[in-house]
Amino acid sequence: MDFTNPAPLSIPTMVFNLLLGLFLSVVLAVYYAYWGESLSNRSRFAPILPLLSLITLLVITVVKSSLALSLGLVGALSIVRFRTAIKDPEELIFLFFAIAIGLGLGADQRIATVIAFLVIMAYLLIRRLVNGALKLSPANSLYLHIQLPKGETSDDEAFDFIRGVLGEELRRVDLRRLDSDGEQMQLVFYFRARSADALARIAQRIHARFADAALSVVEQNNILGG
Repeated sequence: MDFTNPAPLSIPTMVFNLLLGLFLSVVLAVYYAYWGESLSNRSRFAPILPLLSLITLLVITVVKSSLALSLGLVGALSIVRFRTAIKDPEELIFLFFAIAIGLGLGADQRIATVIAFLVIMAYLLIRRLVNGALKLSPANSLYLHIQLPKGETSDDEAFDFIRGVLGEELRRVDLRRLDSDGEQMQLVFYFRARSADALARIAQRIHARFADAALSVVEQNNILGG
């Protein structure tokens, strides 16, 4: 067996695989752009998916014909460093999906790749339809910061009132920080919410009791390093 001379490539087969990979990856990109749940700019991220699939397909098509090229690819990829961290799990999943399309077609596993693509896309569509029918949405992990100026109400009374309002409006809430000095009291709560209606009611009730109260909500997923 000759490991140095690469096996001849079939140009018609490679072109067919590229066209099929382009079709599958475009369908994937359209789904991600219109129905993805990522917080990033999906319209700019989606066009990258077909390019990633086609580039992966080309690399696998070339290196599979030669053991020497395969070993060289391993050495080349070992020095590649990606500086941009991907923190959104959905982005990472779709990136792997696009790479899997390229890997499967590059290895000439067309039937297996198409079947797997159809099964995964069917699951995504069914999940979306079920969530829409049941009106389900992913719960967000949020931090609520409340700042209360010192007034006629004592700290204990103010804290009991805030805790009572949050307990009535939210299912799960945890106190993470409490600061109090001569001028103001600051409270930080961690909670999970599926809609903004509860937050609106909380703000309305707190401002009705403390007119000068300041409230801010921060999503944990958007905190750097979180």
